[in-house]
Amino acid sequence: MPPGARLRRPHHGILGRPGHPHQAVAAGPRADRLRRVSLPSRPELVLGDDGLHRCAWGANDAEYRRYHDEEWGTQQRDPQRLFEKLCLEGFQAGLSWITILRRRPAFREVFHGFDPAAVAAMTEGDVERLLGDARIIRHRGKIEAAISNARVTLELPTPLDELLWSFAPAPRERNPVSFAEVPATTPESEAMSRALRRLGYRFVGPTTMYALMQASGMVDDHLAGCFRAGNGAAMAVEPAAAVSAPVS
Repeated sequence: MPPGARLRRPHHGILGRPGHPHQAVAAGPRADRLRRVSLPSRPELVLGDDGLHRCAWGANDAEYRRYHDEEWGTQQRDPQRLFEKLCLEGFQAGLSWITILRRRPAFREVFHGFDPAAVAAMTEGDVERLLGDARIIRHRGKIEAAISNARVTLELPTPLDELLWSFAPAPRERNPVSFAEVPATTPESEAMSRALRRLGYRFVGPTTMYALMQASGMVDDHLAGCFRAGNGAAMAVEPAAAVSAPVS
């Protein structure tokens, strides 16, 4: 899913949950009417103050907007930057991407710019030091995985960029028109995950690997109508599908 997208569950809160003593389910025709009540949908495209339509997740927060406009969906083939993305997507597991994005400068500092050779040389003492660094995500398993993954990377028979991009799917005929069309995993991300796990990589599940594909431009999941869709080419959009919003 896009960094700011969240799966929305059907709104049944008005009916309550069966068995809860203070939320009895209404009966008869009224219950039928209540079941049809739903929350208004949120716009998936937003018109920015610069006159450009953007995916809604990248429209309001200034850091998200920069990331949406300059990085997400842009093809990245530099091995060191791909290793960074591999590590940071692993750190993101269970968290929001903005949490990682705002900590990325600190991550780059403590992990030596994500130079695999330098990260591979880190020791248990470094792990303990990073566990005390509040600027990053202090998760022992993820820190140790980054170091372990760097060592695996140094032993690869082919460069990391060639390995990862070998799983890139053929370009789609069109961009998704709704976040509902954006998958959490694909056969390609599942194959990438299996291959990396066999090599010894950690925190590389298929959902995480699809997020890597999105971030590195192996797939283009900018919505149709977003100015970045189709590698940044401007596309027509129905005005009613977007709303204007300032950047905070």
